[in-house]
Amino acid sequence: MTTLTHSAPVATGSDWQRATEEPAWVRRTLTGIALTFLALFLVLPLLVVLYGAFEQGLSVWLAAVTEPDAAAAIRLTLLVVLLVVPANVIFGVAIAWAIAKFEFRGKPILLSIIDMPFAISPVVVGLIFVILFGSQGWLGDWLSAHELRIIFAVPGIVLVITFGTLPFVARELIPLMQQQGKQEEEASLTLGASGLKTFWYVTLPNIKWGLIYGIILCNARAMGEFGAVAIVSGRIRGETNTMPLHIEVLYNEYMFTAAFAVSSILTGLALVTIALKSGVEWLEQRNH
Repeated sequence: MTTLTHSAPVATGSDWQRATEEPAWVRRTLTGIALTFLALFLVLPLLVVLYGAFEQGLSVWLAAVTEPDAAAAIRLTLLVVLLVVPANVIFGVAIAWAIAKFEFRGKPILLSIIDMPFAISPVVVGLIFVILFGSQGWLGDWLSAHELRIIFAVPGIVLVITFGTLPFVARELIPLMQQQGKQEEEASLTLGASGLKTFWYVTLPNIKWGLIYGIILCNARAMGEFGAVAIVSGRIRGETNTMPLHIEVLYNEYMFTAAFAVSSILTGLALVTIALKSGVEWLEQRNH
């Protein structure tokens, strides 16, 4: 007697591919929606800024960005970045190391405090610092007695931007350092290396890409901060106006070409930041 056997069809690679991929029309539709969104909300505003900046020629643009108040705003913005970013790097590395490498009471509370700048409006942050350091604030009398000025001066701007950018470096490093664990550091210390050498030769090489990424994000936020700075700076032209504030002043005075010219500087710095971010991501993928 002959028995008939029926073997199940074997799935080929093309069958698996068809089963796991979306239809072509779905992919094209989603890609078209994404490209349209990027064109409308990213590329088009960028082109408008560049067109408005150079519409009347390079000489007009150069005059607008070298005008004393604009030059002062550019210098102040760069000064604030040079002060804020290193401070946040030191804080971010220290707090990430403490949270990732040690167990202690209150760790969840500390993590919540780190995220606080994300949850509080920048305008509210500015008001908090005015209440603390203003002439009628809690520390106002003491500051006046010692001839110290924070609100309506550069220190106030540095403080609010430092507060607003505080989570970026820390939040990039905490999950990275938690994932890496602490075995390598413990081995280094067991072999007789000091804490500083352990950090320099073991910890830092492991976190360098995350650190660079956090620095880039911190730098971008520091350059573009507006709400908190508008509250504590007093908007004094040539003294406490950063680039975003100076652009608003020019726009409100109907000096549109000058406003677009200064905006083009800020846009150029943003593009450099994006390019650095993309470069870091590419190098990180390449090294892995």
